[in-house]
Amino acid sequence: MHGLINRAIQCFVTDMHGAAIWNDVARAAQLHGAGIEAMLDHDPLLTGRVLDATCQRLCRPRAEVLEDIGTYLVSHPNVEALRRLLRFGGEDFSDFLCSLDDLPERARLAVADLDLPVLELHELAHDRYRLRCLTGAPYRQDGGFSGFGSVMMGVLRAMADDYGALVVLDHGAPEPGCEVIEIALVACDYSEGRRFELGRKAG
Repeated sequence: MHGLINRAIQCFVTDMHGAAIWNDVARAAQLHGAGIEAMLDHDPLLTGRVLDATCQRLCRPRAEVLEDIGTYLVSHPNVEALRRLLRFGGEDFSDFLCSLDDLPERARLAVADLDLPVLELHELAHDRYRLRCLTGAPYRQDGGFSGFGSVMMGVLRAMADDYGALVVLDHGAPEPGCEVIEIALVACDYSEGRRFELGRKAG
């Protein structure tokens, strides 16, 4: 598991709940030293331990914590770079959805060995979509990291707010090795959304 995944969990806990909470999580997960090295690979079982310890310390189920992590990764000022990467997917939320198939490849442009799950978007109608998250190794359910669909649920909610879109999201029936999200796009321009410029002005 790439260290950036584990580091994202550490940053979420620290930024949203405080360093003392993270120290409790680190002790429970049997982490040693200063924390997680972002640019190193780690055993996927370590991610499972960190997630389990986080959920225990926050007294919340894993799916809720993972969804909050997804929201954090888009909306918190400390991770603005990821928001920019996602916003380059298009001018509106519909364009963004259609760009999700390319997200793992775009992520590798930033971090060459970052291996995200394959995403497949299926347009069911002009305002209805199904997102399939192919969660094979290392995103497996053997004690390592599982629940990437919940992370994507948080990402999608936060991105809808970012674009000013109104959407209804729901977990679809899971498939073998695949998590499913059902997406209903009610309105692309429901609210103003957050300001974003695809190009930077010179001067």
